[in-house]
Formats: sequence, C-alpha cells, structure tokens
Amino acid sequence: MSIKEPPRFSVTEAVSAGGVVWRRDSEGNVEVVIGYQSNQRRWALPKGTPELGEELEETAIREVLEETGLEVELGEKVGVIDYWFVHDGRRFHKRVHHWLMTVLGGDLDAHDHEFDEVIWTSAGEALSQVTFETERSILEQALTILDEDV
Repeated sequence: MSIKEPPRFSVTEAVSAGGVVWRRDSEGNVEVVIGYQSNQRRWALPKGTPELGEELEETAIREVLEETGLEVELGEKVGVIDYWFVHDGRRFHKRVHHWLMTVLGGDLDAHDHEFDEVIWTSAGEALSQVTFETERSILEQALTILDEDV
C-alpha cells in the first residue's frame, strides 16, 4: 500500500491593515472600539484589505472609518498578526498590520455593514470580548505602549 501525499496548495500572500482606536474616559482609563459580526459571532478590531495602490497606513485609516464611522489619526504601530489559512483550495499567508489611532471626528452610528454593532468599551472588557487570541495580543501590546496595566 502506498502513502498518498496530501494535496499541495499554492500560497497566496494577503495583507490587511487596521487599528486600535482608543481614548481615555473621565477617570483616565483606556477605552477602545470593537465591532461585533453576528453572522460569525465574533468581536473584532476594525481592519481591512488595501485598495489598488493604497499604502497600508491609508488602508488602516480608511477601513477604520468605514467599519466604525470614526475619522482617526494614525499613531504608533502596535504590531502585526501573522497566520495561515486555506480557502477555496488555496493556501493563504496573511499579515494584519495594526496601529494605535485617536479619534478626530465621526460617529459610531455611521459604521458600514461589516459590523452589526460598534462600541466603545473599557480595555479590560475588550480583552475579554475579542474572539481571537491574536487580537487580544494586539490589544495587550497597545496597552503596553499606552502604559496601561494588562
């Protein structure tokens, strides 16, 4: 009996960009913006894919505006999530770049269809609500940059 080799997938490189939108409440505690996708039952940070010719920093700002309704200013880079997945017979290697972001204007009610709900929540609550460990890690890194206890 011969051993059958597993199928080989071509690798597609993919990239996204977004951020940790933050502010301090009246007591000086950090709050962040997260969004809920009911069809996937997950809480997540805002992020998305670059448009043709767009720099990652531009993508991050645009995607946050679209997904949260908030106009933001880019701050320090927090980190990159790096992972692999298979979709439609193709193997993807994806990197998601995140920056700290502060609000210049806008309104959470103006968010697009990507999230069903977008909220401000305490950093601690966000850490317990975001679905993926990799995004919790990004939040922890952001809080470290902001000198917050995690």
